[in-house]
Amino acid sequence: MEEEADIVGKAFVEHYYQLFDNERPSLSTLYQPDSMLTFEGQQILGVHDISSRLQQLPFERCRHVVSTVDTQPSAVPGSILIFVSGSLELPEEEHHLRFSQMFHLVPTAQGNLCIQNDIFRLNYG
Repeated sequence: MEEEADIVGKAFVEHYYQLFDNERPSLSTLYQPDSMLTFEGQQILGVHDISSRLQQLPFERCRHVVSTVDTQPSAVPGSILIFVSGSLELPEEEHHLRFSQMFHLVPTAQGNLCIQNDIFRLNYG
């Protein structure tokens, strides 16, 4: 179970940041109506508001460089917790911005996984 969570979690992280860096509007397909994103302390609920917030970020292009991906199977059957650390490269920034992000993936009725919870923080210092 842990090995499967690790394989699925790492594949999800690669897919998520590929979409974020290249097709940000497509991220909305990964969330559900009751999904929640906490972005730098601000809680955002639902696909529309999450998608709007991610579209309003003050940069168009970026590149996520993932350093670590830790996964755990969750108590909810089929669910996975994922914790990511890495850096964000922005064309206009000289230094990379360190970040941490946590995802809680849960199964949908269709048998896919969606993001139930997403917490993102820049790591300063």
